[in-house]
Formats: sequence, structure tokens, C-alpha cells
Amino acid sequence: MNVGTPFIMVIFGATGDLANNKLIPSLFSLYLKKQLPEKFYIIGFARREISASEFANLFANLSKHAKWKKFANHLMYQQGIFENEKGYLELIKTLNTLDEKEGACIMRLFYLATPPINYEAILNFLSSTKLSEGCGQGSTKWTRLIIEKPFGVDLNTSRSLDKKLSTIFEERQIFRVDHYLAKETVQNMLAFRFANGIFEPIWNSNYIDHVQITWAEEKGVANRGEFWEKVGLLRDVAQNHLMQLLAAVAMEQPKSFTKEEVRNVRAQAIKSIICISPNQVKNRVVRAQYQGYRDEAKVAKNSTTETFVAFKFFLDTKRFENVPFYVRAGKMVDKNEVTISVIFKQTCHILFKEYGCPEIGNVLTFNIQPNEGISLRVIAKKPGDKLALSAAMMNFSYKREFGKKVSDAYEKLLLDILRGDQMLFNRSDELDSSWKFITNILEGWKKYPKLYSYNKSSFGPKEANDLILKDGRSWL
Repeated sequence: MNVGTPFIMVIFGATGDLANNKLIPSLFSLYLKKQLPEKFYIIGFARREISASEFANLFANLSKHAKWKKFANHLMYQQGIFENEKGYLELIKTLNTLDEKEGACIMRLFYLATPPINYEAILNFLSSTKLSEGCGQGSTKWTRLIIEKPFGVDLNTSRSLDKKLSTIFEERQIFRVDHYLAKETVQNMLAFRFANGIFEPIWNSNYIDHVQITWAEEKGVANRGEFWEKVGLLRDVAQNHLMQLLAAVAMEQPKSFTKEEVRNVRAQAIKSIICISPNQVKNRVVRAQYQGYRDEAKVAKNSTTETFVAFKFFLDTKRFENVPFYVRAGKMVDKNEVTISVIFKQTCHILFKEYGCPEIGNVLTFNIQPNEGISLRVIAKKPGDKLALSAAMMNFSYKREFGKKVSDAYEKLLLDILRGDQMLFNRSDELDSSWKFITNILEGWKKYPKLYSYNKSSFGPKEANDLILKDGRSWL
């Protein structure tokens, strides 16, 4: 299949936040860029009893655009309860009608844009009604399944979900979405590391002191309190986004730039994480909740759900032997930022000892968002008659360098789904390794249930700073 081939995308949970904020806006953007085929159909499937026109009117921010009405002609709607077969049977009639209209089997893309609690019911009915088999000419050719994180709530549920998926679809049909894999800077890390000969020779424990990964959001849980109570930040962010950022730093060079080779080295990097045992959680992991979280809508008054987490771990690889990785992630903190910083050992040359070297030496930072780019901290001489050293920044910005806005990650992912390219999608072994790591922490929290608190204007609790300060280091 190529992007010129007609398709039908059925979005389960089409009236939810993901469809409203990401999927429909990204599809509309691709439509405006003429990157969608002439013939395509988007069917929203949700509980609400609304018409197709009412469904189109849900996207108020897009409807002001001059070409929205033409795009809206491609939108359809099917009311259905996820746990009731009736809606699925009605959907079959609609799909068969569209096949008859085009005179061919149209590629069917089933997008699960629902909370994970609904996955099992939807998958069961896709199987029992034979929707998963397309129009009867071979399911592997005519259907694809797109599923959003979190993939389960722990190792056992993740494995159970994976087993169910494998009984209904082949691996090549399954697209497990983690949109951070489609971020330009995350993708560019491969090019940066392996296309530039100056960095790979020093990308190891002989030169790297430690690595910091930061994920920060100024906003709180807003109207997603019910979802957040069931998931928490460790599952929602650390198990997927942060593991993918780690893999971009830690992976070895793939033998070729093909789907399976890139996924192989990515999976191996995540597998190499040395799990924090439940007994180590007390000293290696900090969890916290922002003040006022319990006052959010649909949040329990005695909630112990975390909105912030920080932890330290190591990798079982020769390249990163004894190199600590420090990770912190939080909502309702004092900035919006996602960064990966590689801090190199400060080896001030003897020539400059008497003049004083900055405490921190070279730092390479990948800015994932909001302003995608790369910066390198170097040591330079201060202007003046006397010799004095100071840190200086060398900055690369996508927007400034290439003169155009970076494409939205979901646009890239949707195009890859249409092409059938799985390189930027999670594989089951990646998920299994990441859930082993996360489940150990969850087990540790049962033994050490301490939950710290932090102000909305801060970057997490004091204990998160102590985690790195006790090693003689500090957050950048």
C-alpha cells in the first residue's frame, strides 16, 4: 500500500481527547498538504448518539478553515457501545457498502483511541465479528490495527494484551503508537550519532560522566482526572516515552537503516537496563504529587497517584558500564521541556588548572520539545586581557536552520501507517523489557509507599534534587 491507495480508518473513541487534539487535526493537515489519497473514509465509532454532521462539528477549531467542509465529506459516524456487538454489526454494513461503492476491498485501519480498559472488548468483537479479517480476502493484506499506549498496566497485563493481539493479528499488522519515536530530534539522534564521525568514538564510559533525561509539563491533569487515577505518570510517561528517549542514547549502530535492524538495536538497548529491585526503590526512586491534585475533577480525595517521578539506573553494556542515567518527569512543574543531556567528564587540561575551569564541562543536549534542536556546551576564553574560562553554547535549531516548521509527530506516524512502515512503532519485545523495569518499581512502591508533595511553581520535590546531589552531581 502507498499513500495514494484508498483507505478506511475506523477510530474507536472518536469523540475523545486523542481524536480531537491529535488524530483529526493531523489527518486534516495531511489532507491540506495533499498527502492523502483522493478516496478515503474516516469513521468515528463512539458511545454518543450523534449524526455524521454533528460529529464533524465537534472539531470547532478546524471548521473555521476554508477547506474543512470538503474534508468533512470524508467523515462518517457509527454510534456503538464498545461492549455491545450491535455497533460492530452496523459497522460491517457500512464497510461493505464502501467496498461495493469502490468495487474493491479497501484497506481497513482500526485505530484504538480509547482508554486501555476498552481494548479487550474492542479486540474481542473485532475477532468474533470477523472485522479483523477485512472483506474476506486475507486479513494480513487488508487490515491494520493501531493501538495507543499505555499497553497494559504492568508486565502481566502487557503480556496478556500482546497474547490477545497475536491471536487476532500478525505482528506486521500491529502498529503500537509512541509518538515520541516520530519526533524529529529523536529520529535525528541516529543521524547525529552515526553520520558524524566526531561523536561516536567518545560515546562511551571513558568520556561520558552521566546522562540526564527530563520530561516536564506546566499543565496538570485538567479534565483527565479519571484516566490519570488509573494510570499515573510512571505508566503514562516513563514506561513508553522515557524508555524510547533512553534507547536513542544507548542503542548500538544498526547494521542497516531498515525497519527490523533499527527495532532490533532499540529493543536491545531497553533490554540492557538493569532493573531497580523493589528493595532498591526506596533509595533510587522518588515519587510525588503536586499540591492541589486531589482537588482536580474525578480525583480521589485520598489519592496516592503520582504526578512526578525521578529515578536513577544503569545499563548492562560495555559502552555505558557504570554510567548513571538520571530521569525526572513531572506535570504541573515550572516549565515545558523534554530534553536529553549527555554530560561528558570534565577533564580540564593542566594548562588551565591555575586559571580555574568551570565545574561542568562539555554537555550535549537534544531538545525534543518545545523548540526542537541540539545544543553543545563548550569551554571558551572570556573576552579580556586576562585568561579566564567560561562556558559557551553552540545551538542548532530546526526552525532556524531549515526555515520551516517541524511536522507534527502524528502526521509522520499516520503516513507510516498508510505505508505499512513499522520502524517508528513499538515491538512486543521492547514493551516486555520496559514493563519489567516499571513493574519492579511498582512492586517497590507497595513496600515503600512514601509519596512526596511539591508546589506547582517548582520542579518537583526536594527529594528529587537529593537523588542526584548525593552523587556529587546536579540537575542541569
